[in-house]
Amino acid sequence: MGMQRRFGWASLAAATTMALAAGVTAAPAAHSADDPVQIVVDGNDVRADNVNGLTYKGLGLLSCNSTSNLLMDYKAEHPERYWQLIRVLFGGKSPLINHVKIEMGSDTNTSTGSDPATMRTRDELADASRSPGFQLAADAKTVNPELKVSILRWVMPQWVQTEWNKGTGTDEMYRWYKETILDAYQKYGYMVDYVNPDTNETQKPDISFIKWYKNALANDTEFSDARYSLTDRQQKSAAKAYHDIKIVASDENTTKNIGPAMLTDTELFGMVDAVGYHYTTDDRLDGTPDSATYQPYTKLATGDNTHGQDKEVWYSEGVGSFGWTDYRVSNTEGPGGASTGIGGVQSALDLANRSVKSYANSKRTHYIFQPAIGAFYEGAQYSHKELVSARDPWSGSIHYDAAVYVMQHFTQFAKTGWENDTNTAGIWRTVPEASYSGVSGTENVDGSNGAPSYMTLADPAKKDFSTIAVNDSDRTKSYRIKAENMALGGDPTMEVWETRAADPGQAYDTNFKHLAAQIRPDSEGYYTYTVKPRSIVTFTTLDRSSDKATKQRLPETAARTVLDTDATGKKHDTHDSVLYADDFGYEEEGRVRVGTDNGARKVSQSYLASRGNQPRYLVDQTGAWEVGKGPSGDNVLYQYLDQSMKDTGAWNRNTPNTTVGDFRWENYRASVDVSFPDPAGGLATLGVRQQKGMAATDAAYSVGIGPSGSWTLYRYGTALRTGTVAAADGYRLAVEARGATVTAYVDGQAVATYQDPTPVTEGRVKLGTDFHTTAFDNLKVEKVAGYTPYAATLTDNMDSSVAYDGTWSRNASLGDAMNWYRSTSTSATAGATVTVPFRGTGIDVIGGNDGTAVLDVLVDGRPVARNAKTTATDKRQATYSLRGLPDGRHTATFTLKSGKIVLDAFTALSGDVDGPVDTAPLRTALDTVGFPDRADYTADTWADFATARTAARAAVRGQKGLDALGVGQLANRLLDAYDRLVRTEP
Repeated sequence: MGMQRRFGWASLAAATTMALAAGVTAAPAAHSADDPVQIVVDGNDVRADNVNGLTYKGLGLLSCNSTSNLLMDYKAEHPERYWQLIRVLFGGKSPLINHVKIEMGSDTNTSTGSDPATMRTRDELADASRSPGFQLAADAKTVNPELKVSILRWVMPQWVQTEWNKGTGTDEMYRWYKETILDAYQKYGYMVDYVNPDTNETQKPDISFIKWYKNALANDTEFSDARYSLTDRQQKSAAKAYHDIKIVASDENTTKNIGPAMLTDTELFGMVDAVGYHYTTDDRLDGTPDSATYQPYTKLATGDNTHGQDKEVWYSEGVGSFGWTDYRVSNTEGPGGASTGIGGVQSALDLANRSVKSYANSKRTHYIFQPAIGAFYEGAQYSHKELVSARDPWSGSIHYDAAVYVMQHFTQFAKTGWENDTNTAGIWRTVPEASYSGVSGTENVDGSNGAPSYMTLADPAKKDFSTIAVNDSDRTKSYRIKAENMALGGDPTMEVWETRAADPGQAYDTNFKHLAAQIRPDSEGYYTYTVKPRSIVTFTTLDRSSDKATKQRLPETAARTVLDTDATGKKHDTHDSVLYADDFGYEEEGRVRVGTDNGARKVSQSYLASRGNQPRYLVDQTGAWEVGKGPSGDNVLYQYLDQSMKDTGAWNRNTPNTTVGDFRWENYRASVDVSFPDPAGGLATLGVRQQKGMAATDAAYSVGIGPSGSWTLYRYGTALRTGTVAAADGYRLAVEARGATVTAYVDGQAVATYQDPTPVTEGRVKLGTDFHTTAFDNLKVEKVAGYTPYAATLTDNMDSSVAYDGTWSRNASLGDAMNWYRSTSTSATAGATVTVPFRGTGIDVIGGNDGTAVLDVLVDGRPVARNAKTTATDKRQATYSLRGLPDGRHTATFTLKSGKIVLDAFTALSGDVDGPVDTAPLRTALDTVGFPDRADYTADTWADFATARTAARAAVRGQKGLDALGVGQLANRLLDAYDRLVRTEP
């Protein structure tokens, strides 16, 4: 250790303690601050000879099912932000993430969406560039060439599935794996490090196929096939790297069968290099202590087994932080309605406790997030459970959650990764005897019982160590740590790095990963420190006090600007009538830098080549959506998943559909050309105002048509109107949504109009097909004259700018993915208020509600609405809407008069309105109320009337940002206030 600056010495007073013996597996239900945790870090327990099971590999991420889709758009639209993300997550001497795990796509949805199949047919050449996971790994290797890459499958393409169902598909499965692996090697220069040949989240590991695959892998000598596109030089290097691929098994969920199988099957034990299972921290504990079913994973990791060898054990799929820590710190889930800070179930501290407990209980030294990066549109299944959110590439905004700081407490104070063949890389070892967790739970863990939870990592040369302690309770926790048989050198100073929520009056991130103290051992050799409630600390003998990388702050979150472009779809432009456009040619797009040569260099590629012909901004929920050449030679968007490809084992079985756009879009007209190149048939749908869900029917309003000319207008998949136009090879479909009025068009002619009594007001565009090849071109989203096109901002109910008074329950733990950031604030107490600052011409109150709430509404201190009724709504929809305000900054206060209100978020309306606005309804309302005499009415009712009349008059004179909906609301508010006038007593 180098010299260190000294400050803030902690108390060195000795205390009587209850020692926790190494190997304890149970703890009392609760502990107090008077029961210090005693840890002995003994150098004799640092197992330098254990190179697989106890080496700390750190963290990985899983890329699958559309979770990474929008990252390729960030790379093209905001390369500086994208490559910054690559450096933050994968770069530096202590990378946060050092493994990209890829669940190979099948064009079908097994979670949040679909990833493209690398081989859609037996004869198609593999194309790994379609998959954002393979691209992400290639780019990550530019900052960390030692990054590991692994692949596995869940659902297979139908050409493989068909043979597999017959019991004869092993060759097809192997071919799909091999050609994909070699294509990634040819394009990006890296060889996959691990393959799981088995099915993701199986309950019955396919041991016979795992063995078959390993033998096929080891004995394969064919690398010259022209399908692989490998040069003579590449063939030799590819063969060597290919034969070095390791086997991981078996990614089970709810079962733990591969561990016992390996302990009892010598051949299997020799073939499998790493074992992984999902969503539980614990080992198996059935049978006698000497049986293969009692702590099998611990026995594998420690090498304390009949084979005498240690194996890697992974937490091979686990969640990230649910919601944004920025918002969940405002919860009321702690004792007495207090906040749980950065802690609580499914919080950043929960992640830390999962890592600690999964090591303490089952010796897992690698945690893989599903996902670490959320780069798919919100509203799909499993939204908001990630470390980093990257969801609107047009803005370049990326949000790094506080959970990143929390997990850096593990990775930045140790040398993480995989040990080399000569055991000289210096990867730190985990120390079982100095690690323990008594928190409750096995998936969503709960540290509120105050039990100790800590994990120790040590340099194999015994020169340094770090102990990570998590306190996710409302009580303090004292730790006493002693080093024995360690070569710490002449300066035994220990640094204490802490992350916790801000104290009152502090900036939100003040206490994120900061140096809290430097301490020295007392006369008995113990370092003593009290860990604060709802915090994580790392005690380390490393000198990090002056290290810039350790003190580096995460990038700040940029504003999430709305998608509003010019006619090219590329340039942000709020002054024209276009919201977005895509002709799928991408002449406006420049070249894109791509990592290759195992990260040694970046090459410049054309836009479509860089992304395997995947279209811009589309997030696929089901289907093979890809840009190809149309009959005229121009680029066209195709959906290729047809009758020959559709019968896969998808979890979320839907017809093909994809989503594009901004969730804040409100009043707009979407149009697209559709055609039907498949002679067997086809169907094309165009939907608008999609807010959540993963099916074509999750667009609030859509029109569908087939080659026969039969069309249907739908509301959430329910037919509203049907009809027929002349049969044709193609049509131009359009749907216009303005307020509650929805109109469908075919070839420019209105074919149906629907007036929705409970309109869905916001959302994206959806394209859909049945299982036939279908073509789309010239997608255009336009503003509607006289109507506000979108909300400018969304404010979460937990945002620090939102003020509450009265009785509210503000919850984030175990929140629903369909709620923004998985949080809600709920009240059923009359008089409860919420105050929201915003900028714009109106505000929507978003939340799933039963319609019982009655509200009084004030804007800027003046009454706007009395006894306003709310609407029964699904989640992510507006239960109350306010329009017609002057464009500018406002403060709205909503008071609950009766009923129950659930608040999820607030959207503020943009003042960008194109075209003339008809104010005739306002003039009519003003004529109707006439000129009543103020002296005839009570002061309070007159005040409401006067406010409404002043607003109406101002709007008639000309009001920036006024739209047709605002006109209607201003007129209604004026008439309502007039009707509520109460005459004074004579």
